[in-house]
Amino acid sequence: RSVNQFYFVFLLAEKVSAAWLVTFENPDICALRGSSAEFRCSYNYPDEESVRQTAWDKGMIQNGVLERVRLSGLPSYYGRYEYQGDHAHNCSLVLRDLQENDTGYYFFWFDTDKFGRRSKKSVYLSVTGLEASVRPNRVRLGDSVTLDCRTECQNTKIIWFRDGRPVAEPTFKAQITDTGNYSCAFEGIESSQSDPVALDVWYPPLNVSVEVNRSDPLLVGSSVTLTCRGSARPAAITYTWWHSSNGSNSSTEVGSGQVLSISSVELTHTGTYVCQAENRVGQSRSAELLLTVEETGRNPGGTEELLSCMDDLQCQCAFSFFCATFNGF
Repeated sequence: RSVNQFYFVFLLAEKVSAAWLVTFENPDICALRGSSAEFRCSYNYPDEESVRQTAWDKGMIQNGVLERVRLSGLPSYYGRYEYQGDHAHNCSLVLRDLQENDTGYYFFWFDTDKFGRRSKKSVYLSVTGLEASVRPNRVRLGDSVTLDCRTECQNTKIIWFRDGRPVAEPTFKAQITDTGNYSCAFEGIESSQSDPVALDVWYPPLNVSVEVNRSDPLLVGSSVTLTCRGSARPAAITYTWWHSSNGSNSSTEVGSGQVLSISSVELTHTGTYVCQAENRVGQSRSAELLLTVEETGRNPGGTEELLSCMDDLQCQCAFSFFCATFNGF
């Protein structure tokens, strides 16, 4: 008889214990700074009880002891939490605009007609940031690039953006168009991104060419300016000019700087010109530019024409076209 009484009391205790229950759907939550976190929660109690009050507490160390402090009494939580549960069985809570000092343990409490109950178990919230980085630090055209996103959250899928646009893979061969600002985020929480990190792809001078400020041919004594153009990152810091005379197989260095100016052109300036641009990555040369210099007093065809004058005329000619003065006029 005493044994039967023991089993009856044991089963009754199990039934009562099971009636008072708080369950957290996810007791371990990791969220990003600035985002929101939802504590999905349900609670049970005996049918004869009715709930009068509900509340959430945060576990805080006070005098070396973990104490439960009501969220409603913490100024740092004002306006940032919302109880989405009810006085029946839903005890869910949402925290918004998460800060790193929100990290910690959270407990649910409810009060019935006869008893006040609080959850023995808790939700642990870990608030973390995202830190984006690029390897290597200095990237040249064609280098292998790896994007890293550091976070304390585990088992989360990271996605990447360049200047706000999705990036297909976090590892790639650097191209000129890959230059930009990169940030990472959790999939599904794209609005909370890391601070951007810059990727600057360096490359040697490309598409180097020579521009001339006047048309060919040039006349002796005139001026001309040649400009070396191209694309480079970082910008070209050294420019060198080379000149080859017509029929010559060798070239001579004739200047430096992005602009080559000749204030008074001579016949010896005839020939081809090439500029070489150089930066910290490499160097490139332009195609040849041909300059033709002619003496003054030559017609467009390049030959002189003599005028013959009649006996009764006095003819004065300075150039090869025509110039005549008739007697009596």
